[in-house]
Amino acid sequence: MGSLRSFFYISSGGFILWTGTNFITLNEQFYKKYVIPAFFSCDPEKAHSLLIFSGKYGLIPKSSFKDPSMLKTKLWDLNFSNPIGLAAGLDKQGEITKALKDVGFGFVEVGSITPLPQPGNEKPRVFRLLDSQAIINRYGFNSDGHNVVFERLKKLKQNQNFDGIVGVNLGKNKESENAVSDYVKGIEKFAPVADYFVINISSPNTPGLRNLQNKKDLMNLLSNVIEARNQVCGEHKIPLLLKIAPDLTDQDKKDIANVIDDEKCKVDGLIISNTTVKRIGVYDNPNALEPGGLSGKPLQEESTKLISEFYRLTNGKIPIIGVGGVFNGQDAYAKIRAGASLIQIYTSFIYNGPSVIVNIKKELENLLRKDKYNSISDAIGADTRP
Repeated sequence: MGSLRSFFYISSGGFILWTGTNFITLNEQFYKKYVIPAFFSCDPEKAHSLLIFSGKYGLIPKSSFKDPSMLKTKLWDLNFSNPIGLAAGLDKQGEITKALKDVGFGFVEVGSITPLPQPGNEKPRVFRLLDSQAIINRYGFNSDGHNVVFERLKKLKQNQNFDGIVGVNLGKNKESENAVSDYVKGIEKFAPVADYFVINISSPNTPGLRNLQNKKDLMNLLSNVIEARNQVCGEHKIPLLLKIAPDLTDQDKKDIANVIDDEKCKVDGLIISNTTVKRIGVYDNPNALEPGGLSGKPLQEESTKLISEFYRLTNGKIPIIGVGGVFNGQDAYAKIRAGASLIQIYTSFIYNGPSVIVNIKKELENLLRKDKYNSISDAIGADTRP
């Protein structure tokens, strides 16, 4: 009996040690075989809530990977330890920003945040397309509101152990009759805590939001938001970025490029792109019939092409954050060579866990060295230049 008990203790201890080691070291196969399936055993929104819970209570391990010096990037007077950031939509309410920075992201974007709290669209509103490594969501800007999220970010920024870069992604309330006012309020509220702002007018899940991308409305919006930013920030102007949709006509693209070339509407950067209402290569999946925005692998080529188009339309003068279908270093590199200065991921993080961040960074470094580039900046727009 004593030997059996000893065997049990030794076996249990060994299993716990093995599990803990694989968990902490972000072992890729361990996450794919055990951790990710555990999250995928529940519906997508519950899995999202479980991830937020894990981050709040220290259950997401810190990365021990040291970012290569050649991946360090300086943009808008901000020093990024690496160019791989987390897109808005995961840390919507600014609850686990530090945990996400510690897992290896070079920057974390919070939001979208609306002035007043709102529940978003009815559930279910998130759907996995496993075979396509894609997600469809129609959250509809579910938000805790400006006041609550601001207090979280204020507390985070006051923590001397936090040195990460935080983007604040702003949205409008569904029932708001004055979209411009909603975005201006966001600028005024979050100026003390934002490292950069994002004006999100490209989500397909808020009625009428994408109409703000048309030329006249966009000029009115950006001129007012930029004026508010300049008044609030004074000489230290917080970078202001515009996030656009992938579902634009050729004329839409030209109009947007013309608007942001106007001095009163000149943004500091573009985020390309948001989710798509198209169903690229996913028609055989029953979830593809669900309304909402599609993200993930199917968006990879579409978003990269759009980056290239806007890099040309803006003559490479407006920095671009590339997002959409980045699952490995080659995907990230393609977007950089198309014209992106920074990269964001979302769906690949959901499907592969924290190890995907390290893998992308390692592969990206190898690709830069292979092409004899000394830094990210050397490769930006390499495939798009005349």
